[in-house]
Amino acid sequence: MPASRERSLARQFLRFACVGASGTAVQYLVLWAGVEEMGWPAALSSALGYVLGSIVNYLLNYFFTFGSDKSHVETAAKYYAVLAVGLGITAALMALFVSGLGWNYWVAQIATTGVALLWHFAGSKWWAFKPAA
Repeated sequence: MPASRERSLARQFLRFACVGASGTAVQYLVLWAGVEEMGWPAALSSALGYVLGSIVNYLLNYFFTFGSDKSHVETAAKYYAVLAVGLGITAALMALFVSGLGWNYWVAQIATTGVALLWHFAGSKWWAFKPAA
């Protein structure tokens, strides 16, 4: 891969990660409120936060990260398909780490977020927001 293409990919990943941080902040706030204030299980709270954070992420990625000019109908459908798989990954890992392995839910959430970040970038860049040929 040429150096300029690598730099471009790195910049796009950095934008994606920054956008993801805002959605993650929403997710973590819902996780905290669900567990600490509502008494909900960590996996449920994390999943609800994931859905709400995904709305923030879609809009910012559409306009800022990828500058998409594709229709929202096509792009959102693909983006949310990527997120549906990511939601499954998130819920499964949270259940495994918290209920199965006894990890603190914050440690579990941080580890899960790292795995989900890689999945979401790949699916978003090379499928959901991929420019029309």
